[in-house]
Amino acid sequence: MEYDEKLARFRQAHLNPFNKEPGPRQHEQRASEDAPEVTPEQALPELPPGEPEFCCTERVMDLGLSEDHFSRPVLRQAIEECKQVILELPEQSEKQKDAVVRLIHLRLKLQELKDPNEDEPNIRVLLEHRFYKEKSKSVKQTCDKCNTIIWGLIQTWYTCTGCCYRCHSKCLNLISKPCVRSKVSHQAEYELNICPETGLDSQDYRCAECRAPISLRGVPSEARQCDYTGQYYCSHCHWNDLAVIPARVVHNWDFEPRKVSRCSMRYLALMVSRPVLRLREINPLLFNYVEGLVEIRKLRQDILLMKPYFITCKEAMEARLLLQLQDRQHFVENDEMYSVQDLLDAHTGRLGCSLTETHTLFAKHIKLDCERCQAKGFVCELCREGDVLFPFDSHTSVCTDCRAVFHRDCYYDNSTTCPKCARLTLRKQSLFQEPGPDVDA
Repeated sequence: MEYDEKLARFRQAHLNPFNKEPGPRQHEQRASEDAPEVTPEQALPELPPGEPEFCCTERVMDLGLSEDHFSRPVLRQAIEECKQVILELPEQSEKQKDAVVRLIHLRLKLQELKDPNEDEPNIRVLLEHRFYKEKSKSVKQTCDKCNTIIWGLIQTWYTCTGCCYRCHSKCLNLISKPCVRSKVSHQAEYELNICPETGLDSQDYRCAECRAPISLRGVPSEARQCDYTGQYYCSHCHWNDLAVIPARVVHNWDFEPRKVSRCSMRYLALMVSRPVLRLREINPLLFNYVEGLVEIRKLRQDILLMKPYFITCKEAMEARLLLQLQDRQHFVENDEMYSVQDLLDAHTGRLGCSLTETHTLFAKHIKLDCERCQAKGFVCELCREGDVLFPFDSHTSVCTDCRAVFHRDCYYDNSTTCPKCARLTLRKQSLFQEPGPDVDA
């Protein structure tokens, strides 16, 4: 019997907040209307003298706050129990204040463990950003707005499908910069002046993006220059990311990465494959100093001469030979436009090698594999000798008027006009001189 009394005393002093059974406190509350008010010490059963007394001076339980691993149902139940304890404690007491603090901690923990699929929408559209809620919970990213870590396991986060802008769900409404992809769509061109700096005073000593106060001395915030725009940014908008500057590539053939702002880095990343550089107009002397560009230009010109063969060839269309250049579609449209990625690959030698392989494949189809394409070759009308000629052969020349093909030596050594052009001129004259059947009648 003594053991049962000690056990009851111990259980009453160490209440389990997750126990659904009515505890002593609830029994006391139900009987308070009929019984006189007694103190907790008086309500406890008396122990025999000499027995150790199990007592707990802290009436508010720990509620599992010392644990690092929780589940949402357990936390919700702990919150409800903590609310009940707060209501039962004397107002303005130290114990009630401690219980309120613990209730706040429990609610914060529940917010961290909140399931992203519960209330957050999958798609959010803000300032032309199209944000999609990320499903991955194991990847650790950095929020582009608050510059803090995104813990995918306990936090909801979004990524813009246009510019890859990442941020917490709580930071979405704080974004002030429009999506960079909209600028790429409406104004797809580079700044071709090398670091066009105008000075920090022209920015009113504020960040060019968020307008936060900045200074070269680092007070209140360090001013960091973007090598692409030449403007100054704060540390939240400029993370010292490195990128290749198009203006330095075009003018100096300089591919060394330099520090740029976050906005410039996204813009350059989206523009890297867009063919917007017309090198002949921007810097025509570049072809005199970079031999690889001369070879690439010649290969691109040959591919454009091969294109008519493939368009009219059934076998080539079925084999989809032109799709060999699907990653560089502008190569089958013109020979003037370049992207920054083209220049990067030309600098490393990858572009020259890949174009040479494609050129060889195309020439093999036209000159060896396909009889229809072979029948569209030319015979030099100046010497009437040699093999069948094609306009993309290295030892040939093409008439600019009638597109006839000749040996290069024959074309330049012959001082007369093109035989095909002369023949076409005579044919036109004969058509105009012959009277029509209506005139004879």
